[in-house]
Amino acid sequence: MARKTIDDVAALAGVSIKTVSRVMNFEKGVRPATRERVEAAMAELNYQPSLPARSLAGGRSNLIGLVYENPSANYVFNVQSGAIAKCRDLGIRLFLQSCNDLGDRLIEEVLAVVDQTHVDGLVITPPVSANHELIRSLDARGVTFVRMAPDDFIHGSPVVEMDDEAAAREMTAYLLALGHRRIGFIAGRPDHYSSRLRLKGFREEMRAWGIDPDSECVEQGVNDHQSGLEATRRMLANSSRPTAIFASNDDMAAGAIVAAHELGVDIPDQLSIAGFDDTQVAGIVWPTLTTIHQPVYDMAFAATGLLIDLIKGLEVPPVTKLGYHMVRRASTAPPA
Repeated sequence: MARKTIDDVAALAGVSIKTVSRVMNFEKGVRPATRERVEAAMAELNYQPSLPARSLAGGRSNLIGLVYENPSANYVFNVQSGAIAKCRDLGIRLFLQSCNDLGDRLIEEVLAVVDQTHVDGLVITPPVSANHELIRSLDARGVTFVRMAPDDFIHGSPVVEMDDEAAAREMTAYLLALGHRRIGFIAGRPDHYSSRLRLKGFREEMRAWGIDPDSECVEQGVNDHQSGLEATRRMLANSSRPTAIFASNDDMAAGAIVAAHELGVDIPDQLSIAGFDDTQVAGIVWPTLTTIHQPVYDMAFAATGLLIDLIKGLEVPPVTKLGYHMVRRASTAPPA
């Protein structure tokens, strides 16, 4: 069967080839009824437009980039899934750029993506979204981008975020309400703004309950399973070890659970463990993990939609804040 062309779509819809092109490129000024007729014709013919042809016709590549740097495979999976789903809905292609372990080459690599792929814009996730030198470099190139969870709101690019500090306070208050007073905290990477907010929320809530934040057991992790494992080993080696541990993400909380099992510490009878993110691992570990559901998928989905709207020339809100909620599972209980 011969491949369907834009001419076939135009003939079936009863419009010009230029009108079909304007619909495919999401241009303004096309009447809703006409747009529906063209889209119906494309669906009936199973027409798949050529990306190079669309680029030539509309001055855009219809390709956007997702830039991420995170050691948590679960977090990255949710970010990618959300962005891919939105692109699929709108017929846009997505280029994935990992910045893990790039070090000083990060900016060079991201700019190379822009130059070599001719993406129409970027969705930038933390901690890359807080790299001010990169943001200045993208501005100099005239690149359109949307940031997820950056560390400032001064830049004019749209932002998608959630309230990490409030969420951390809510989890800390929950552990305190269970009766825990010696609560350990495993902090995430300090270059992640959200990690700093979660640590701040933990300390502020402890202070609100009359507990000196300087007396707390805070261990530094790097957002991966191994660092959570090692931090928990150190905590449980202390004579006044905590009765609960709150980890800044689920991967580190999973490491904490493994450490407790290694040392014969019963969860949750002797030690409660809580995480943050509600990634897939939270429902797989045993006991299943009490955590904060961070809407990572929805944040990436929303950020991708905002970027595509920007590319179309539409107005978008400067800040989009999505909600969170606590998920209570089997890893937490009152102290013995």
